[in-house]
Formats: sequence, C-alpha cells, structure tokens
Amino acid sequence: MTPFEPAARAGSNLACATGSEINTMENLTFEEALAELERIVRELEDGKIGLEESLVRYEHGVGLLRRCYGQLRQAEQRIVELMGIDGDGKVLTRPFEHVAKVAAAKNDNNG
Repeated sequence: MTPFEPAARAGSNLACATGSEINTMENLTFEEALAELERIVRELEDGKIGLEESLVRYEHGVGLLRRCYGQLRQAEQRIVELMGIDGDGKVLTRPFEHVAKVAAAKNDNNG
C-alpha cells in the first residue's frame, strides 16, 4: 500500500489523501515538504492526537518523505564535480558520485 492508496480497512474509518492533497504535495518545494514533515513528526511525538488521526498523518509523512528523497535524488543527478580545465580552456566535469555516510562507514569497516 502506498501513502496515497485508501487506508480504509475493515472496521476502520481512516481517511486517505484526496486528489487535491496529492496535487498539492507534488507541487511542494523540498523545503516546504521538509517543513511539513517536521510538523507532522512534532505532532506525532506530542501524542495529543488520537490513533486514527496519527495513522493518517503518519501515512502523509511517508509520502512527504518519499517526495523529499526523490527531490534529493534529482538534485544529486544534476550535480557535477569540477575536474579542472583542459588545454583548450574548457571546463572538465564528471558526475558527482555521492556515497551516504552510513554506507561509506559500512564499507570502511568491511574493507
């Protein structure tokens, strides 16, 4: 089940994202999506909302998280590493190869 599929199950009245909410989420900038995700996390941590509303907000948060990761992947693909200048004065670049800190630490420990 994705965060946008109906969350309703037998005996549950959980809401799901409407078409307008999905469109709104798709139009959010990275910063807006991250701020919304942080707000949801604070609300869930406060524990002042009921279980069903918590689940709805959690599912919305998962969608926002996926959106942020997607935007980060797109940004990484656009980043190039400056390698220098060739003999003709042209800038030499190559795609930026990023390794997450956790993955790099695992490789260092296994190598």
